[in-house]
Amino acid sequence: LVLNTGVGGGAEALSTSDAPLGDGFRAVFGNNATSRVLGLVALTGLVASFHTIIYAYGRVLFALSRAGYFPRWISITGRSQTPWVALVLGAVVGLGLAAAIHFSPTSSEASDSVTVGAVLLNMAVFGAVISYVLVMVSYIVLKITRPEMPRPYRSPLGIPGAAVGTLLAMIALAATFSVPEFRPGMYGVAIFLVIGLAWFLCYSRYHLVAQAPEEEVALLSAAQRELDGDNSETSDSTDDHS
Repeated sequence: LVLNTGVGGGAEALSTSDAPLGDGFRAVFGNNATSRVLGLVALTGLVASFHTIIYAYGRVLFALSRAGYFPRWISITGRSQTPWVALVLGAVVGLGLAAAIHFSPTSSEASDSVTVGAVLLNMAVFGAVISYVLVMVSYIVLKITRPEMPRPYRSPLGIPGAAVGTLLAMIALAATFSVPEFRPGMYGVAIFLVIGLAWFLCYSRYHLVAQAPEEEVALLSAAQRELDGDNSETSDSTDDHS
């Protein structure tokens, strides 16, 4: 595998392309059947990704609503048990954001390289990087406060690796603000996260559904840990008496 950033005029030229992967194929193989077949393969993967994203956001919204984190009406399903409300809601939010970005004054004044897709992608990266930071910080906290917790998989890098990952994620988080035209989108994501956190702290955590599968697993795991702790204390007490 050879990576060459100079193909097709370099990164600066490809940054303004609507199909950079296709331009790269044509630069390497020429405008022939090979580049067209490879472009079709790439397009197939892109379409599959779109369908996967639709499936994923529908299931996530449905599960969070069913467990009580989101309003319960989002988890309404039809006769085929399809979470159609969650699917429609996610699509409406996505299209609404795309329209808001397209018709915003910032977008109309920006350069041609700043497209709706680029802004939406940067918003997604901003939220994803925050989740990476939270995951790695949670890992470090659990390693320190709950060293006895059963861990089927143990990271070979441990706390130092998580600390380095957290630092890299925070650098990436700061980099998302490097383009001024992208910043309003990040501010919107930050406001959404703050509202969601306030919703959880003030309302949803008091209305969680214990019968939801996600909560049942958490409750059973907590009960099992308590039983294991009680059994361990009983065993230690028996050994002392002996």
